[in-house]
Formats: sequence, C-alpha cells, structure tokens
Amino acid sequence: MKENRIIEKMIYDGDPGHDDVMAILLAAGNPGIELLGVTTVAGNAPLEMTTRNALITMDIIGADIPVAAGCSTPLVKPLYTAPFVHGESGLDGAKLFEPKRKPLDKHACDFIIDTLMESDGDISIVAAGPLTNVALALRREPEIASRIKQLVIMGGGRFGNITPAAEFNIWSDAEAARIVFESDIPKVMCGLDLTYQAVAVPEIMERIRAIGSRVSEFVCDFMTFYNNNSRRAGKNGAPVNDACCVAYLADKNVFTTRHLRVDIETKGEFSYGMTCIDFFRMNSGKPLLEPNVYVGDKLNFELFWNMMISAIASLG
Repeated sequence: MKENRIIEKMIYDGDPGHDDVMAILLAAGNPGIELLGVTTVAGNAPLEMTTRNALITMDIIGADIPVAAGCSTPLVKPLYTAPFVHGESGLDGAKLFEPKRKPLDKHACDFIIDTLMESDGDISIVAAGPLTNVALALRREPEIASRIKQLVIMGGGRFGNITPAAEFNIWSDAEAARIVFESDIPKVMCGLDLTYQAVAVPEIMERIRAIGSRVSEFVCDFMTFYNNNSRRAGKNGAPVNDACCVAYLADKNVFTTRHLRVDIETKGEFSYGMTCIDFFRMNSGKPLLEPNVYVGDKLNFELFWNMMISAIASLG
C-alpha cells in the first residue's frame, strides 16, 4: 500500500536494457510512484528484445503493469543497437525465458497519447531510450505537450559514450530528440555528467545480494554481466543511468539541477547527436536563447542507492 504522500504518476518509455530494468524496478517498488505503463522503443537492442525484456521484468515482479511496443527504427537514420554493452538480448546475464505476459495490442504512441489525453495533466514521462516514441506522439497529437507534467530524459551530457560528442540515446535518434527538446514540455535532463555518478560499485552489489530474494537474484545476475562489461571499459562498476530519472521523480533531493539552454545537433559530421549545453551563457554576441532544460548536476549517491535497494527489497 502506498504511503500518505504525493504520488507521482509516470509512464516509462525506454529500451530495456540493464539500466532500464533497474529503472523499472525502482518505479514499481517505490511508494511515491504509480507506474501507469511501460512503452518500449528500439535502442539498446531491437524492439522485439526490448519489449521482451520489459515483459520478463513484469513476470519476475508479478506486476500487471501494461507494456506497449513502439517504434522499431529511428525517425530518419537506420537502427544501431548496443550488443557490445548489453549483449545480443539487451539483458545478457539474466536467466531469460519466454514471458507469460503479452504486450498490449496498441502502439506505444497510442498508449502515450490516450493516457495523457484522458489525464488531468498530472502524468510525467521518463524517457530513458531514444526519443522516437515521444517525438512521434508529439507530432501525431501536439496537444499532449500541455498534458505532460514533466519529461525526465536520460540522455546527453558534456561528453559522449558512443562518439566523443554524443551520448547513445540522443545519438540514436537526434532528429526525434530535437523535436522533444524544442517542445514547451517542462524538461529535466539526466546526462552522463550526472548518471556516471550512479555506479553499482561492489559494496552496492553486496547489499543487493544480501536481500536474498528472487528479484535481487535477477538483479545480481544481469548486473554482474553489466558490471563486468563496464569494468573492461575502466569503470569500477556500471552506471545505472536510467534509474536516475525515476529517482528524481520519487525525490527531487536525489540530485541538483541547473536551468540551462540545451540544443540538439543534427547536422554535424563529428557532432551529430550532441547536446549543446550553454553552461556559461556565451553565444558570441548573439541574442541568448532562453534556458529550456533543467540539467542534472550532482548526485546524492547514498540517497539514490538507498532508494534503489529499498525498491528491490519491496518487490520480493
């Protein structure tokens, strides 16, 4: 039963994905969040795989939360997936199976549009994959922009992880990202500067393992693979990037933000997909564009992981 506190209604749009699954677990297990649905997009893996991973997660936690499959390709460019990070399944390391649950007989964009249009403007969206579904929904029904309480985006940063300039989610569909970032929706951006602070270090994994439940075993299995891949890249564990977005909806104290101007590069040869963040308000004498995004800055590591571990423990 939810505590007597403000409940944040949320749609999770992503490409599960190890860190997406951590985000879904946090949303499903946190008492301050009502997870209305999960919409999937191709990104970390093809759409069939990301949807399957979302359904498997629902089976593991025994949740009747609807899952709707969305776009299988970006708006313009060809699909590029990340088996070198997440494995061929998108969730390598986990003991995968054919899920009992099935996706809705409704496209993710229709689910997003219908849910928002029937709401009182009190639903937030966490967009933790390529922004194709959100951009397409905005194009199909522009009125939803005024119905979204806030959009919390995992993407971007002052450096890249797929090119020197670009983060994977934005780079995967920069044209979609540009549509979303230029919208009037209140936006929070969890870029790599922030999310790389949310690392599943060995001490954290020991705390999760000590829970001793089916869900914690599931987490330890897939996070072992994810952590090992990250250690080969020189990190002390894997950053659970996407879960930062959900944590912010549950508790704004989990990280600080700065209100800044962010624009998406869609034409540069070396900078395609870059989030151009005007940190210092220096636009070469041209009229300054108004800030449009709250950019995540400093993570409260202890608060974040306490929330994450509590959610996993609550799911059994």
